[in-house]
Amino acid sequence: MSRFVEIPPRMLPSETLDALLQVFVTRQGYDTTDVATDMHDWVRDLKRQLERGELLIVHDLQTESTEVMTQAQWQSFGRHLADDEEEGDW
Repeated sequence: MSRFVEIPPRMLPSETLDALLQVFVTRQGYDTTDVATDMHDWVRDLKRQLERGELLIVHDLQTESTEVMTQAQWQSFGRHLADDEEEGDW
């Protein structure tokens, strides 16, 4: 069984999805002080990115945590995870 499960955004309640995307915005260092672009604009843009497959939502069954990741982050994470599994760290 895989440790990670991709979660389709449509399976999450709207409030949960918005909260995950808001955490992603702040974690990625988006400029949330720009008065022309507020958090709702960032979340709306990220939802479009989810629809295009540029972002994904991944749930870790071991840590019971859920993260939003870019495809590049996921691919990098997967490489590190594979290295850890080979070394027996997982």
